Amino acid sequence: MHAGLRITAFTAALAATFGTAYGVGQAFDPVVDDPAPARHDTHPRASAEPEGEGGGHGGHEAEPAGGLQISQGGYTLDLTTARVTAGKRSELRFVIRDSAGRAVTAYQREHDKELHLIVASRDLGTYRHLHPTRAGDGTWSIPVDLPRAGGYRVFADFTPGGKGAENLTLGADLAASGPYEPQPLPAPRRTAKVHDYEVRLDGALRPGTAGELKLKVSRDGRPVTDLQPYLGAYGHLVALRSGDLAYLHVHPNGEPGDGTTKPGPDVSFTATAPSGGTYRLYLDFKHEGKVHTAAFTVRTGTPAPAEDHPAPHEDASGHGH
Repeated sequence: MHAGLRITAFTAALAATFGTAYGVGQAFDPVVDDPAPARHDTHPRASAEPEGEGGGHGGHEAEPAGGLQISQGGYTLDLTTARVTAGKRSELRFVIRDSAGRAVTAYQREHDKELHLIVASRDLGTYRHLHPTRAGDGTWSIPVDLPRAGGYRVFADFTPGGKGAENLTLGADLAASGPYEPQPLPAPRRTAKVHDYEVRLDGALRPGTAGELKLKVSRDGRPVTDLQPYLGAYGHLVALRSGDLAYLHVHPNGEPGDGTTKPGPDVSFTATAPSGGTYRLYLDFKHEGKVHTAAFTVRTGTPAPAEDHPAPHEDASGHGH
């Protein structure tokens, strides 16, 4: 497993203006207002300036983004599910095609999977980390049930088979039709509640500068010291930038079985934001056989407020295998 960090920025314009019925689009799976899990490393890719704060880059020049487009490096994400209906279970189907238009059927496994699929709503209220099934002809599929209408973004993270192949994250838009009501981004908080777990965030996300983010997991007021490995780690962290859904993914410092990393309560990450702005962080962790997702809103360069009351409970469902 790579211990480093992978940053990918995705910029996609809102596919349509939402009215009482939203009818254009592309698909995802929910997170916090209903959360889900996260995934593996990525290389820094594009970074457009976000809304909100400007971005000091701390002397680091932003790398060109790779997930801004549906095609990159000779590969294309062909999302064959045109649209879904909010609140109804649908099958999300897609194919990764090579430069000749052929469906890709050979992949390298990363963090126990050939491909990781992230689905997130434009307002960041719904998030899913999914693991679809690949058929022999190269078609990937997984059932999804998007709770609310609106625009979604689908991220496919994979490494094609073959020597020297590089990891790619391709993005496409999906729409869920139905009455649309955008949700405000939750205020920054230092603690998040998911089921009977509480997760505390310490540290700050900084643009252009690597910094430590430490998350402490407790349950009913007691530290959780027996976290279970999930996709080869004790925790996975994904960040999506508000406004354009620029994508940042990091992995924890250390891994199970390395002789020094403990199974909780702390899970530590080193992360660098592609630019200034407001981000939504999603931490996936596994305990007693179940994967949970805790979510935080953070502003770059600013530690979370030191309040003692956790954010309202958020459903952490949506992990697909």
